[in-house]
Amino acid sequence: MAAPKKGRSASAQSRPGRSLALILIAIAALTGGMFASGHTTPRLGIDLAGGTSITLTAKNEPGQPNAINKTNMDTAVDIMNRRVNGLGVSEAEVQTQGTDNIIVNIPKGTNSKQAREQVGTTAKLYFRPVLTTEVSGADASASPSPSASSSSSGKATDKATSSSSAPATPSATATSQGRAVTDALKADSTPSSSGSPSSSASSSASPSASASADPATAKLQAEYAALDCSDKAARAKAGDGAKPTDPTVACGQNSSGQWQKYVLGPAEVSGTDIKKAAAVFDTQSAAGWKVTMDFTSGGSKKFAAITGKLAQQQSPQNQFAIVLDGEVVSDPFVSQALTGGNAEISGSFTQTEAQDLANMLKYGALPLSFKESSVTTVTAALGGEQLHAGLIAGAIGLALVIIYLVLYYRGLSIIAIASLGVSAILTYVLMALLGPAIGFALNLPAVCGAIVAIGITADSFIVFFERIRDEIREGRSLRPAVERAWPRARRTILVSDFVSFLAAAVLFIVTVGKVQGFAFTLGLTTVLDVVVVFLFTKPLMTILARKKFFAEGHRWSGLDPKRLGAKPPLRRTRRASAPVDTKEA
Repeated sequence: MAAPKKGRSASAQSRPGRSLALILIAIAALTGGMFASGHTTPRLGIDLAGGTSITLTAKNEPGQPNAINKTNMDTAVDIMNRRVNGLGVSEAEVQTQGTDNIIVNIPKGTNSKQAREQVGTTAKLYFRPVLTTEVSGADASASPSPSASSSSSGKATDKATSSSSAPATPSATATSQGRAVTDALKADSTPSSSGSPSSSASSSASPSASASADPATAKLQAEYAALDCSDKAARAKAGDGAKPTDPTVACGQNSSGQWQKYVLGPAEVSGTDIKKAAAVFDTQSAAGWKVTMDFTSGGSKKFAAITGKLAQQQSPQNQFAIVLDGEVVSDPFVSQALTGGNAEISGSFTQTEAQDLANMLKYGALPLSFKESSVTTVTAALGGEQLHAGLIAGAIGLALVIIYLVLYYRGLSIIAIASLGVSAILTYVLMALLGPAIGFALNLPAVCGAIVAIGITADSFIVFFERIRDEIREGRSLRPAVERAWPRARRTILVSDFVSFLAAAVLFIVTVGKVQGFAFTLGLTTVLDVVVVFLFTKPLMTILARKKFFAEGHRWSGLDPKRLGAKPPLRRTRRASAPVDTKEA
């Protein structure tokens, strides 16, 4: 029964070259992939590469003086993180500072401009009915834009309309705009049962009389008459402070590039009614990139109701405006109720613009409005100095480990140093490949994690070597000592690495920002330690155990039985029988 077992053991010991070939092929493949991808160096975080630091300050919403609180700030941080991650920008740090500030750090080399627009945009989306609209400011003298059209599939197409006419005197323009606002608000509101024809005519003929009767309408008239959408500052203030339930003014750019101003009714559908949003390229028309939206069940009902109501109106009151953060991004008109539960936003979008808009709609609106308090450029000078110091510390630590291995383990240090080299190559190559793959960026804590991993890897070698020495002390020769020591060492190494990996995983889950870089690197190097020990260290030890230098216990091999205090060999020897005298026999 012992012979088959011995045969299997010998067979297992005779094939260490397969494991070595496997890990060398893996190293060659990964290295080739690194050079083929063109990413031969790891991506660096903001502390090593520099970048942009943005400070956002929260603003109180109208009618909500207590909106700035910890819950809303934490929600805003979470949404900003998801938006930036949706762009593929890694190592972007988003964290609160104080009670009303959020700090966003974006590393150099990423699309910082795009990420900057994403984090600061509130992304509050409303579908509002258009009450009246016309080309604004300097664009008013240009030719009217094309009329709108609607697709039969129930999805509106953005072609803004214009109700502009020949230029008029300022007083005449203001009067006509005031009447347009009054008439639009009256058409949009429910008729009063007590209203008389005479009062209606008087209201229609005299904006001042209408203003005195309704201060809100007078204010809206004044805002609309004074609004010049060709002015960037005026666009930013248009409709500022308006509630979703109130009429408001807004600006938007039509398909001809002209700025238009609008009077919009109360919001009928909001961004919270959107279930899904995606950027799609329209191959069936010249619209190009657009954003498709799927509504929730409640949003579908609201959308069907408002489009059914607008379909009965005359232009431009059969249009609805898609308003994002106070700006009209699309103003399609409808001819029938749209009950499909979906809609699309088009309007000469580029691919990046469509993806940005879909990204913001998909992850939801921020609970607060923010303004940029400061934008600063972070240089890599300080981080470079710290990295230099860290690399020196790592080199000193590695040198001390190597000196210890050479002095204490002598010839066995060859195996340890070779294993450290393989582990270092795998770590570097994987870090370079993980940058474009998952957005991993190397920062200072990650460098610290890599330095700590040197000790973890060296510990695995020491466990294995000491188990071999224990077997030699028991009187066994080297080759059986290696095979008997491996199961005991393997169990210890796996338990130790499991504890390290578990600690790294917990640290990665419960922390944010740069600490996650430390945890990720520690977990990665721990996994690589298991791979290197199983596929490189053990097979190499098995091969070298067959060499005379190690097998006979040379004094510089680190396995000299005399220096280890070995017992007599554990093998039975037959006592020689006395020679037989043939003559006596």
